[in-house]
Amino acid sequence: MGADWNPGPLGPGGCQERKPAPTLSFVIEESVLERPFGGVEVLRGQLEHIRLVADNPHVEIQVMPTRVVDHAGADGPFTLMTPDGGEQVAYVESQGNGRVITDRESVRGFAVRYGILRAQALSPAESVRHIEKLLRGDL
Repeated sequence: MGADWNPGPLGPGGCQERKPAPTLSFVIEESVLERPFGGVEVLRGQLEHIRLVADNPHVEIQVMPTRVVDHAGADGPFTLMTPDGGEQVAYVESQGNGRVITDRESVRGFAVRYGILRAQALSPAESVRHIEKLLRGDL
């Protein structure tokens, strides 16, 4: 799935302590929020953390519903980053091999894809409600 840059931890002393704080945007597959890697308590802790992070005004979290059969992130995950004073770049990773893409036309294609991906996903408010519903249910 797509994500805008995650430059560090979101907790105390992390990137959210910077002034101005960076804007972070994530689209997460619904199935990832339901798979109990590490056990149910680990999953619950992850969901609680995501829910807490979603309260940060500089963070937007969106859930891509499983019912969306073909979406703009189907080719695999990617990250868009815009370093201070620099141009936007894309980062793709597969099986532990990563690659930074700097070609403007290619990066623009990833940016367009991320915009489409966000439009296909639940809104940030709907996503928070979905995560809260998962937390209330049987995991």
